[in-house]
Amino acid sequence: MLQDADLGKIDFIVNARARRIKVRILPEALSVTLPVRSNEAEAMAFINSVRQKLIVRQTEIRRKKERNGVIISEEKPLETLTFRVEIRRRKRENVFFTLKDGVLIIEVPLESDCSESRMQAAFWNGIGYFLRKEAKKILPQQVAFLAGKHNFSFSSVKIQSSKSRWGSCSSRKTINLSFYLLLLPQHLIDYVILHELCHTKEMNHSAKFWEWMDRVTGNKAQELNNELKQYSMPAP
Repeated sequence: MLQDADLGKIDFIVNARARRIKVRILPEALSVTLPVRSNEAEAMAFINSVRQKLIVRQTEIRRKKERNGVIISEEKPLETLTFRVEIRRRKRENVFFTLKDGVLIIEVPLESDCSESRMQAAFWNGIGYFLRKEAKKILPQQVAFLAGKHNFSFSSVKIQSSKSRWGSCSSRKTINLSFYLLLLPQHLIDYVILHELCHTKEMNHSAKFWEWMDRVTGNKAQELNNELKQYSMPAP
């Protein structure tokens, strides 16, 4: 393994079945597979021969990742519905979480690269733990409130860790909500809940379904739907 100024960490893996040098481009690193008879020097010669193309492609991958998921960093603190996330560097060897007075403090080792996929995964594992606890306290009550306000009936509410959709409704009128909903402002959380409650009337996205949505949102269903599309979940 070596650290490259342009491409980040470069890991070399020898594979007896490999017939040629193969480079896998990651957002902040390269994973290089070597045939048994090749060595790191040969791999670096190949990398240098296509360096500019690798840099361009890596930049594209990094930007796509940033568009498709919420990135946590010291420069980009996270605001959830009930707490704020802050990263602080400390003399320690691991990542540590403390939630107090509406602030989730993530302590990281001094030399940590917070943009690394491994660090982002650690951040979201911890954040997810606290989001789940908060969501279980808040979301079922809000579903009951909105259902009562608009005369919907449902069977139960389940809190899930889905990163593919904010919510869903089963044919048995079970409302499933991702705890990542707490990354949204309150009015969009309510929009998602109302969306699923409307599915208790229409299990599709037909014209009748959107009539229900306009009825419960004051004719703002499409406007709210477009606003929701501006928000992302953590990258899978």
